[in-house]
Amino acid sequence: MGKLLEVRWHGRGGQGAVTSAELVARAAISDGKYAQSFPSFGPERRGAPVLAFLRISDEFIRIRTNIYEPDIVVVLDPGLLRAVDVTSGLKDKGKIIINSKKSPDELKSEFGFNWPVAAVNATRIAREMIGLPITNTTMIGALLKVADDVKVDSLVEQLQERFGARAEGNIKAMKRAYNEIVMKE
Repeated sequence: MGKLLEVRWHGRGGQGAVTSAELVARAAISDGKYAQSFPSFGPERRGAPVLAFLRISDEFIRIRTNIYEPDIVVVLDPGLLRAVDVTSGLKDKGKIIINSKKSPDELKSEFGFNWPVAAVNATRIAREMIGLPITNTTMIGALLKVADDVKVDSLVEQLQERFGARAEGNIKAMKRAYNEIVMKE
């Protein structure tokens, strides 16, 4: 099997984790790759913890299960770090991407993460670029920088298609997070 990237998104109901996974999958497909995205359905309601899954590969993806051993976890809401074990099953060479005001060093120290941590203040960026603290498209930019599996331009197309007239702020937020994310091995 070729390179398979498995990403698990951690968010809260209404934050757009499911939409993010879907947009990145669509962009990967437009880049000629194979991809799948799907939510983990449970009794979710607005504000409750939510999982979304994303797979990207150069070859057809036969597996259809939830992602139990992700390469990357993306955390849209830093409050989830205290509520959920976001690193559950994370591969030894995995990476954690967190929406946080804190630096990767502070996050590693506070939560005892042994993996590389990337952090970006996606909430601030979303407020400034979109006018709302909805971080999903901002965190896509962070993922694109860390994973390097999907082209930014392919996501711009997806955001234009999905958001129409509101796409501009989302595109700016995504690009800003791409440029501002800080990674600590």
